[in-house]
Amino acid sequence: MVKEGIVLGHKISLAGLEVDRAKIDTISKLPPPNSVKSIRSFLCHTGFYRRFIKDFSQIARPMTKLLEKDVPFVFSSKCLRAFELLKEKLVNAPIMVAPDWSLPFKLMCDASDFAVGAVLG
Repeated sequence: MVKEGIVLGHKISLAGLEVDRAKIDTISKLPPPNSVKSIRSFLCHTGFYRRFIKDFSQIARPMTKLLEKDVPFVFSSKCLRAFELLKEKLVNAPIMVAPDWSLPFKLMCDASDFAVGAVLG
């Protein structure tokens, strides 16, 4: 059988699920967007890997604001920082590993007056 392979843009192997390096190299060499169309294209490509990037939507927010109707295109320093941070996070994306079912799991819960959270570890 195959030891590893590319499926839907993700490299799957015994190590787990990770980002396809060929796509990452292409994204890391992109210049900053200079139009709404190029922002939409960049966010579409990086959005494919949003599961690997913590707080993706918060990071991309300055650029997504430029996609709103009747907003003038001004690629500000906040947009440039968001663009560079997304590229950096894609290049250094972590590997997602399947759990070891032979080990015990812990469920850690926390609650406050306005939020409830849980983590399976």
